Amino acid sequence: MSTQIRPHLSLVIPAFNEAHRLPQTLQEIRRHSSNWAFSYEVLVVVEPSVDGTLDLARKEGVDWPELQVIANPTHYGKGFAVKTGMLSAAGELVFFTDADLSTSLVDLDRALQLFGTTPSADILVGSRQHPQSQILQHQSWMRELMGKTFNRLVRFLSGIKLLDTQCGFKGFRREACRQIFSRLKTNGFSFDVEALLLAQAMDFRFVEMPVHWCNSPESKVRVVQDSLRMLQEVSQVRRLVRATMRAQPYQPALATSVDGP
Repeated sequence: MSTQIRPHLSLVIPAFNEAHRLPQTLQEIRRHSSNWAFSYEVLVVVEPSVDGTLDLARKEGVDWPELQVIANPTHYGKGFAVKTGMLSAAGELVFFTDADLSTSLVDLDRALQLFGTTPSADILVGSRQHPQSQILQHQSWMRELMGKTFNRLVRFLSGIKLLDTQCGFKGFRREACRQIFSRLKTNGFSFDVEALLLAQAMDFRFVEMPVHWCNSPESKVRVVQDSLRMLQEVSQVRRLVRATMRAQPYQPALATSVDGP
């Protein structure tokens, strides 16, 4: 899609071995987008998969010009896939969401409205812990308990005050998107924490919003192994962000140099 006339919305979806879930998700987005009175693009970033995810994504885009499929040559992780999509996005508002649409498209509509009515907000963070959120399909009690415990530890280790750092639904105004993801270093699942800490270091303004969230029984996150690895990464992220901001200080007046023409 041409960057001369920017779409209002860019929606980024990372995908790795998602042949079972991705086609239905894309079809749902296409149906839902027929109600949008604004321009948009959908960017699916596929990391090397063994189940035909890339071919299926490309098939969905044959007669859907708003869909772009980006094939990453190497599997680095969800953070790298999201970064690829966010930096490729042309929209004035850029969101990423999971390939299973655990967060409803109704929430995307509400988020777009919220950006319109809250000009001070640079970033919208979906929060499953928000008192107005609705959990439509719960995880097992063990996964929910471990998830809440993990989130408390992440907040303690990172210093981030948000209730839920790991919900896979976040939206950014264009400048915030470009400035944050051009500095992002974390390739794995804890990229959210680094992105939020970078945003905090650059004084971008957050708004947490409630979501309708439906747990997918096919979640790719391994509760114990991935949580331990993510906690190890999070413990190092604060130092990483400090080093990044020393090397790449944020100068708002020069933001267009990152954003491009």
